[in-house]
Amino acid sequence: MAGSEKKCKIKVSKNGPYIVSGNVPLSEKIITPKGKHYEYKDGCDFPLAETYALCRCGQSKKHPFCDGSHVKVGFNGTEKASRAKYADRAELLVGPELDLMDDSRCAFARFCHQEDGKVWGLVENSDNPKLREEAIKGSGDCPSGRLTVFDKTGREIEPEFDPVIEILQDPENGVSGPIFVKGNIPIECADGNIYEIRNRVALCRCGRSRNKPFCDATHVSAGFSDKQGA
Repeated sequence: MAGSEKKCKIKVSKNGPYIVSGNVPLSEKIITPKGKHYEYKDGCDFPLAETYALCRCGQSKKHPFCDGSHVKVGFNGTEKASRAKYADRAELLVGPELDLMDDSRCAFARFCHQEDGKVWGLVENSDNPKLREEAIKGSGDCPSGRLTVFDKTGREIEPEFDPVIEILQDPENGVSGPIFVKGNIPIECADGNIYEIRNRVALCRCGRSRNKPFCDATHVSAGFSDKQGA
C-alpha cells in the first residue's frame, strides 16, 4: 500500500464535503462493548472508488456520502482546529515503563476503557506487563489519536495501519460516530494547507463539532444518526 499512501488524500472543501482521492478503502465499524472494554466489529463495506465525497454537514440522505444537502442547509464548515503539532498540544504523563501523550481531542469512542482501568491509570502502573499491554491497546484503538504511548527510549508505539477510512457506529449510545481515518492519510484544509499527518484521526460528520474538521464528540449530545431519513 506504500504507493497508495503517497497518492491518497482527504480534501476538506469549503462548507462542503470531504473529498477523498486515491482509492482509499471505505467500510463501517461498530463500537461494541466487550466486558469492561470495547472492540470494533465489522459493519458494511462500500465499493472501492478512486474518488468519493463524504458528508460532513450531517444532513445527507445518502450517508456516508454527500448528496448536496450542505448547500440546502447553508452549512458553515469553517475549520476551527489548531494547526499546531500534536507534540506541542499534548500533555505528557510519565509512567514506570510507558509514557503517555494526551492532546484531549476526545471522540467519546471509549477505547481508553480497558478491563483493568483507563489508559492513564494503566500507564501509571505500566511496570505490570498485563497493564502495560492494556495501555498500549487502549491507546492504539482510540480513533481520534488523542492518546499515544511511548516506551522509555522515546519510541512511539503505534498500530500499523494501511490507509483506510472507517465510518463508526455507536449503538450503545444510540448514535452514529465520526469518520475514523487510519494510516497517515494527508488531510488538506480548505485553504490548501495540510494538517500534521497522523496515523489516527477522527473527522466530524455530524456537522456540529466546535473543532472542525475533527470530531469533538458533539455527535453524542446531538443524538446524531446517519439512519434518519436514509
